[in-house]
Amino acid sequence: MTSPDAHPSANPIEDTPEPTQHQRLSVMGREWTFRKFDERTALAISQAHGLPAAVAEAITARGIGIDEVVSFIDPTLKDLLPDPSRFRDMDKAANRIADALLSGEKIALFADYDVDGATSSSVMARFLRACGNDPIVYIPDRISEGYGPSEPALQKLAAQGAKLIITLDCGTTAFDALGAGRDLNVDIIVIDHHEAEPKLPDVHAVVNPNRMDEDRVYGHLCTAGLAFIMAVAINRTLRSRDFWTLERPAPVLTRLLDLVALGTVCDVVNLTGLNRALVVQGLKVLAKRANTGLRALADVAGLNETPGSYHLGFVLGPRINAGGRIGDSGIGATLLRSDDDAESAALATKLDILNAERKQIEADVFSDALEHAYRLDENNVVTVVAGDGWHPGVVGIVASRLVERFGKPACVIAMGDKLGTGSGRSIPGIDLGAAIIAARQSGHLIKGGGHAMAAGFSVSRDGLSEFNAFLQERIKSQTGEGPMGLPTRLDGRLSIRGATFDLAQSLELMAPFGPGNPEPRFLLEGVRISYSDIVGADHLRMTISGAAGAGSVDGIAFRCVGTPLGELLSSARDTPIDLVGRLKTDTWGGRTRAKFHVEDAARI
Repeated sequence: MTSPDAHPSANPIEDTPEPTQHQRLSVMGREWTFRKFDERTALAISQAHGLPAAVAEAITARGIGIDEVVSFIDPTLKDLLPDPSRFRDMDKAANRIADALLSGEKIALFADYDVDGATSSSVMARFLRACGNDPIVYIPDRISEGYGPSEPALQKLAAQGAKLIITLDCGTTAFDALGAGRDLNVDIIVIDHHEAEPKLPDVHAVVNPNRMDEDRVYGHLCTAGLAFIMAVAINRTLRSRDFWTLERPAPVLTRLLDLVALGTVCDVVNLTGLNRALVVQGLKVLAKRANTGLRALADVAGLNETPGSYHLGFVLGPRINAGGRIGDSGIGATLLRSDDDAESAALATKLDILNAERKQIEADVFSDALEHAYRLDENNVVTVVAGDGWHPGVVGIVASRLVERFGKPACVIAMGDKLGTGSGRSIPGIDLGAAIIAARQSGHLIKGGGHAMAAGFSVSRDGLSEFNAFLQERIKSQTGEGPMGLPTRLDGRLSIRGATFDLAQSLELMAPFGPGNPEPRFLLEGVRISYSDIVGADHLRMTISGAAGAGSVDGIAFRCVGTPLGELLSSARDTPIDLVGRLKTDTWGGRTRAKFHVEDAARI
């Protein structure tokens, strides 16, 4: 790899289609391709580090060289954390915040209502409290206020005595709202990672690795990671001014990494380089259960095992988000910065209840959105659906599920009387945020912004058709002509006898998984489903058997009942099929074993 934080747009070694006999579409309409890797490098990695061949091959296919394996498996901040001064306006922002801390000015934090906003504001709030300054924290209401700072919100903060306002995970394109700060006698600092335009807001400082005058080496940071680097910069500035003493020692910043890891995983940014180190080290901090709010949330969620990236993204993150989606937007952020056991327990319980409500709302909207999507032209390069009565708080999650289903970017819009609130999710290699910004600049949207993998916007009912047409053409310009689907990239073939617990454990060395480091997927060929039944509402558990008594492995397919995948799995007892999925460890009833998570299948 050329840089520890390079932002890869594609695999360093091109993926290739499976040989001719497998160049058919799967039951989910996907093409299966195999990642290419250098066999000599993979063999050397396997021998030098004692790794199974399948693991060494998967590591090599991700562009990791033999000398980089150790830092890939155990990345450290010592090796990967950059000098904060490399970011434009970082030193200017750090000095202004240090001035506020030294003079006792009131500081306000204005943050987005998602997990990145909640975690980045909590990182900054906890750090500022350690410096003796208890900031105001303002999280806007998703429904009544919408995304980003507004003039009324800034007026409220100024009326409460704030002389310095720091926006987190928002503000880069809030030109009009932040311009009002000049009349309020406040300084404003923007800490954000969303795509920037040539013009920047007229504020004291804009710290954003995706500014057009940045090199974007760290453009994959989320705001929680950037807030941590900002804390490092402020800490260094305060030390140079003799702020820290024996009576007031500097805080241990690494204790904030559990929050950083949560924001990083939930914002679906690339888990490479620095981000990988932040998550790996953050999970170690999370396991110590020192953050009162996170401990309460883990308990109410029933998290009773060593936490991993899955628990961040699918257990803790959705509960933090639930308040912002269908309840009080500030609950999650309040929980993450709370040190009170009773308060944390009450807030965690409330978020757990809201999350259950969110799941039902999401299921209803997804069912309706899916029905809309199946009626669209299959040649569309982006799935755009809109519906009356859809809850705007779940459109982002529904968009993610449509991406999973159709393998291409998706935008879901909750329509009101005249305006629609939309959210979009993308696939690797397609910059949805840039397309949404272009749509706003072209007059097709009222508001809009985001980053490569996610975006949010507002669109008029009358302008919906023109927006859709613009977006299709804009995305097509990134992909070329014709229909687009996301191929499933495989890391190799496994036999039933090779799908062992030992291999599943070894694959976990590659975690955390996410964009930039996808979890390895394998092909099981010519297998049968010897047993299956439904668990939960729509999951299918099964026993996967090889040919002629070649052994078996437990399997599960999530949310597949009623889908083509579920129908094939339920009817494949006497018919050999090919399966694609992930081999994982699973603990149930005190027994730990390997389990194959089925994601796709094809008839032979």
